[in-house]
This record gives sequence, C-alpha cells and structure tokens, in this order.
Amino acid sequence: MIAKNLHQIKDKLPEHVTLVAVSKTKPNAAILEAYQAGQRIFGENKIQEMAAKYDELPKDIQWHMIGHLQSNKVKYMAHFVDLIHGVDSFKTLKEINKQAKKHERVIKCLLQARIAVEETKFGLSFKDINEIITSKDFLELQHIEIVGLMGMATFTDDQEQLSEEFSSLKQFFDKLKTQNSQLKNLSMGMSGDYQLAIENGSTMVRVGSAIFGARNYIV
Repeated sequence: MIAKNLHQIKDKLPEHVTLVAVSKTKPNAAILEAYQAGQRIFGENKIQEMAAKYDELPKDIQWHMIGHLQSNKVKYMAHFVDLIHGVDSFKTLKEINKQAKKHERVIKCLLQARIAVEETKFGLSFKDINEIITSKDFLELQHIEIVGLMGMATFTDDQEQLSEEFSSLKQFFDKLKTQNSQLKNLSMGMSGDYQLAIENGSTMVRVGSAIFGARNYIV
C-alpha cells in the first residue's frame, strides 16, 4: 500500500517539485518499503528518532529535519542531516553553524516564515528574515547555506485563506531570490494541502499520512 500511495503521489507531482516523505513515528519497515519503491528523501520531526533511523537504514537516504528545532539537540544530527526545514531564529543558525564546523560540513537550511494566523505556529516575520540574511553576523557563518524558505499554513478547510498564505510566501520568496541566487527551495504543503501549495509556487512538499496512512505506528 505504501508503494502504491507513493507512486500515485509522484505521478501527479510536477518535475520541479521535490517530495519529502514524512516518516515520523513510522517503523523502519515502512520506510524501507518506500525506499524500495524509489523514495530517497525522508522527513522527521524528532532529532534523536531520526538519528536512530540514520544508523539503521541505507546511507543514501537524505534525511530532512522538519520539526521545530531545539538548539541543544543539533549536535545529534550535524554529521548527517541533509536539510533543516524549520530554522526560526538566528541563535539556532549559529548553533547549526557551530556543530557543522565540528564535522567539516556545510549544512543546508530553510528559514521558516510565519504565514499562518494560528498562535501555535512557529516562524520568522518577513522583516526578520530580511534582517537576518543581510546582517554582518550572518555573513560570518561559513558552515551553513540558506537554500530557501519554509512555511506552514493555518490548519483550516478554507481554501481561499490557504491560497492567500501560500501566495504571500511565494511573493516574498521571489523578491528575496532577486538578491540571493542560492535560494532555490520553497517548502510549502503537507498531505492535506500540498496540491494547493504547488499551485501557489511550492517546490517541495512534506507528505506523510497520504503515503504511510494516518495511524501512528509504535516505534
């Protein structure tokens, strides 16, 4: 079923859109089924769970950290993480840079913009993002690379509101790209809204339940 779901989603995705299979809480067997069906990019929201899976699963998997990031846990993934989606403070960027330097790596990151109206959502304002990437302190961080932006829309069935939130981030992303050519990824959209996110310019979608099923497995 996982392989079938995966192929159905991939068949509908435009070529320029990257699929991140959200494997949080899923057992290694489920991840291996998706892997054997050709998926190589997986997203986790807990660093230590992701590190355990990295140790046990094929090494050509690209692991994306998609959850809210606690700075004190960056060290557990600095040696292998491929992309960090939800960076929402300069303090966190400094810690990622510090840990990446220890492993002689440059870690790719997405800055998380706050586009939802919900108080529970994390993220930087557009103004904060501008200030960070133009600051002298940011330019001194040699072991991180900001390759795009990430946003989480409001949890709602209101398609018009979702579209407005996605569109606002796409417009800001396009404006930012004119001065920052390394910005290539716009991570927007999850299982319930990824098609709408793609219509509004997303280049990377984070899909979990539509691939693995809604039930949380016991790991």
